Amino acid sequence: MIETEKRLRAQCFARFLCALAISLSLTACSRNAPPPPDAATLLQKLPAADPTKYLNLRQVKNWSNPYLVVRPDGIGLVTSIAAHEERILKPDEVLDVLAQLPPSAWPYGRVVAILVETKPTSSEQDKIAIRRNRGIVAGELQGAHVAIEWQPGVGT
Repeated sequence: MIETEKRLRAQCFARFLCALAISLSLTACSRNAPPPPDAATLLQKLPAADPTKYLNLRQVKNWSNPYLVVRPDGIGLVTSIAAHEERILKPDEVLDVLAQLPPSAWPYGRVVAILVETKPTSSEQDKIAIRRNRGIVAGELQGAHVAIEWQPGVGT
């Protein structure tokens, strides 16, 4: 009788261990993968800006890093990767899109050129939208430690 009791206890203990193992494996499988790194983290992997590579550039057409144009309706992004075609983005999309560019798009390091597109004939509403877009983009870039080379524009 004592042996039967020991056998029952051993079987109960084995069942308990099996249930525990299954429970733990299900819990481990249901965990979500860690979130992907944010845009600022991805951009930090690029080398810091190297002013010796771009300070003597006289014309914007010779700029090889990403180039942003602040407009009332959004932010234009021009890169050598996209054959210098402009892509219009919302201000809060800029950092994410820049982070997805390949390292070859950044020959000068972590720096962008920005032109603020204002015209003497711009409406007051357009001027306000441009200032808002400029502030959003500049704040996000500075927060991600991306250097900015401000380009003179018409009316600025």
